[in-house]
Amino acid sequence: MSLTRPDRTTLAAVGGYAVTRLIGLAVLAIAAAVTGEDGLHRLKGRWDSVWYVRIAEHGYGYEVTLPNGDVHSDLAFFPLFPALERGLSAVLPVDAATAGLLVSWTAGLVAAWGIHRCGAQAFGHRAGVVLAVLWGVYPTAFVQSMAYTETLFTAFAAWSLYAVLRGRWILAGVLCAAAGLTRPTAAALIAALGIAALVMLVRDRRLPLRTVAGVLIAPLGWLGYVVYVGVREGAPTAYFDVQAAWGNSIDGGVALGGFILGLPWPAALGLCAALALLGWLLALCVRQRQPLPVLVYTIGVVLVSLVGAAYFGSRPRLMMPAFGLLLPPAVALARLRNRALAPVLAGLALASAAYGAFTLLGSGPP
Repeated sequence: MSLTRPDRTTLAAVGGYAVTRLIGLAVLAIAAAVTGEDGLHRLKGRWDSVWYVRIAEHGYGYEVTLPNGDVHSDLAFFPLFPALERGLSAVLPVDAATAGLLVSWTAGLVAAWGIHRCGAQAFGHRAGVVLAVLWGVYPTAFVQSMAYTETLFTAFAAWSLYAVLRGRWILAGVLCAAAGLTRPTAAALIAALGIAALVMLVRDRRLPLRTVAGVLIAPLGWLGYVVYVGVREGAPTAYFDVQAAWGNSIDGGVALGGFILGLPWPAALGLCAALALLGWLLALCVRQRQPLPVLVYTIGVVLVSLVGAAYFGSRPRLMMPAFGLLLPPAVALARLRNRALAPVLAGLALASAAYGAFTLLGSGPP
């Protein structure tokens, strides 16, 4: 199988994914028309998108002081996405906000392609197609249609993992470095490459030079930005201080536990059930014998999403790049005939679209 040449199943995967996102946009447009809201503005000009556009247009240096004295700095946002917004808006007759949508939508298609390749490499082409479509109907998949970084990061992560599975370690390292310039979650991807290489070393008692090079390249993007913030602010821990000011420090799950205990008991019980389901999915991923880099990456993304002190409502979105969670249901659904599979996927797409429209036209994505 070629690393980059699309085939018929790839077209089915990317096309199926695109249909899920078109359904999401169509439902959002209908709901926006009914409620009198501006759906397009919600996609490109609200919440985190505003921060990325401001960085694209003016560079770093903006801060907001909250009534309680907390300072939110734009240095919390990694640079690659706003850099692409700035570059695209310079060569096309669009503003930075619209450029952000173009980047996100294009990256979503590339991510679906890479996710399909990872699934196909491990469990066959049909499972890979279903996996790509399931990623498009993830409960918070509406974020994939926004000017957010989730699709760009997932595209780099999926192709980096696929490159490892194909033995292309230097390419994997370069893609991992790009992911590290996109989101802090790249720490999970860096760990996946490092652990995969360590297992190879223990097994073979040697590492090819290209593997060593790929592992060394992998953290350069993430480390580079952390060092940049430290130098800019004059403190080696400046990046982590900025994140802590946003409430994103690592606390080992203390904030999550406190959030659960502070809920009314029916809501707490439901949340505990959801976390139990997440644990069951992770156990299935292990029992499924997923490729080691994919498994480590998936577990890493979930852990990073749960052990921080960030607002709980953002955690499903933060876990969305962990597409390995969808491999057990993807393999199970792939066994169905098309006439049974199509309505299942269509129903999931409509449910995801309805939830996305409700969220976007309401409080918005956390």
